[in-house]
Amino acid sequence: MAGAVDQAAFVEWLQRIGDNALILGHRVSEWCGHAPVLEEDIALANQALDLIGQCQLWLGLAAEVEGRGRTADQLAYLRDAVEFRNLLLVERPNGDFGQTLMRQFLFDAFHIELLRALKSSADPRVAEIAAKAEKEVAYHLERSADLVVRLGDGTAESHARMEKALKSQWPYTGEMFLDDAVDAAMAQAGIAPLPSSLRPAWERTVSEVLAEATLAHPGEAFSHKGGKRGVHTEHLGFVLAEMQFLQRAYPGAVW
Repeated sequence: MAGAVDQAAFVEWLQRIGDNALILGHRVSEWCGHAPVLEEDIALANQALDLIGQCQLWLGLAAEVEGRGRTADQLAYLRDAVEFRNLLLVERPNGDFGQTLMRQFLFDAFHIELLRALKSSADPRVAEIAAKAEKEVAYHLERSADLVVRLGDGTAESHARMEKALKSQWPYTGEMFLDDAVDAAMAQAGIAPLPSSLRPAWERTVSEVLAEATLAHPGEAFSHKGGKRGVHTEHLGFVLAEMQFLQRAYPGAVW
């Protein structure tokens, strides 16, 4: 049964989801004009646009619930790194194409389960955004899983690169399933599930895809930093330096 909503926790939670989409969307956009083939260049650019669009909805709602007169743009461009609430996984450098794909797949498998659960949220606005985003993320997962399989079960070189990517990204996956007081407040209010409840479905998807890709399962997922929303690395600073340059250089600039 849904309970009263802790507004501060609600804002924090909305920023977490919005920041995940914002930072990963920016990371993926870095491939525009640099992908290995034209088809992937276009697909990645479209995927980045999907994530930025989702971010605008989540951060827009966060600003509304916060009630301080801020906008989604201000939350995206005028916060410093310590104020961001994204998972460490999504701010990881792109690396080679294998690293980008593995990061995407591991997050997509989590993202789709979260959105499916959020469609039943007690907050109708959350449910509405989740229903829209789920359609996009279902395609993201289909695409990333297919490419992980094709490259993992491909040539000796592509297989080795995907194995390396899996070992590199895997330590950051555990953070997705850590519950804290904010998550507990959202679950109590009927707004969102506990992250830990999404883990079994995520593990099934990941195990099935890795097996088809002939990639060795690394074992139990764990958090690289050992805690919820660990201290951000220098990676986020580089992302924000690019993403926020215009607003920092020309405060309040508009097109």
